[in-house]
Amino acid sequence: MDKEYSIDEILTAINDFHVKIKNKRPQKLEIKYKEIDNSGIPKNTLKLIEQAEKKRN
Repeated sequence: MDKEYSIDEILTAINDFHVKIKNKRPQKLEIKYKEIDNSGIPKNTLKLIEQAEKKRN
């Protein structure tokens, strides 16, 4: 069962293997965020939210 392979055959097989692996990987999802309309929120409430976010970070 011992077979001899050339370096070109081995490299071609490795390249084919890498291509198969790359095609099986899930694609990255692009997430798009929409800007939030804050016109309905009172300014005092927005300030409290911003302060809370700053303290959290």
